[in-house]
Amino acid sequence: MWDDPLALRKLSNALFGIAAALLLFVTLDYALHLPVFALRAVRLSAPPQRVPEKLIAQVVHNELHGNFFTVDLAEAQHGFEQLPWVRKASVRRHFPWQLDVDLEEQVALAHWNGTQLVNTHGEVFAAEDEQALPSLIGPDDAAAEVAQRYIRFGEMLAPIKQQVAQLSLSPRGAWQLRLQDGMVVELGREQMEQRLARFVAVYPYSLATMPQPVRYVDLRYRNGFAAYLPAAHGRG
Repeated sequence: MWDDPLALRKLSNALFGIAAALLLFVTLDYALHLPVFALRAVRLSAPPQRVPEKLIAQVVHNELHGNFFTVDLAEAQHGFEQLPWVRKASVRRHFPWQLDVDLEEQVALAHWNGTQLVNTHGEVFAAEDEQALPSLIGPDDAAAEVAQRYIRFGEMLAPIKQQVAQLSLSPRGAWQLRLQDGMVVELGREQMEQRLARFVAVYPYSLATMPQPVRYVDLRYRNGFAAYLPAAHGRG
């Protein structure tokens, strides 16, 4: 090979290419780690409403490693999404030394099974909350369905100015409402909306005019319903 000029030229070109690539790599690595590209600012797109600022500062301090070019955006996003009340996070580079962070905060719809919260998307999450929220109860995998039913039943009750304080779905699929005035409404396992629509239609002319507040209504009848007063009961 040493007597072959063509082979030597090819070897020389290959070695030169390798050397050039290594030099370029070293130069880029040096440039990317220059102090001028150190992270200097993290900007939130909007002031947080529920997320404590001290927790955001902890994520910035503990999860943002490296400079503008080397910081791991996926790791930073994961860190922000572990914070209470954060549903989703988005982290973007803003040249030359800033990160822009968008935090989508949870919007609590109701308490879920007494220990957690459920948001407006029907997703269960854990956070401390002292709001006077309604209570949703059901199997662990039914949060989205119960949340949807809560919203729908609330819309149906609006014309009679009643609101849902508690909605329960039993393991056997039976639905029960407790209204804000304390009235319990049994909807059963089928035709829940039709039954509730019948209840709303007759409420202003019968239940609302009772001499005593009605505490329990059973809508699981084919052609009517049963309304129970505190000390006596009647059939509607």
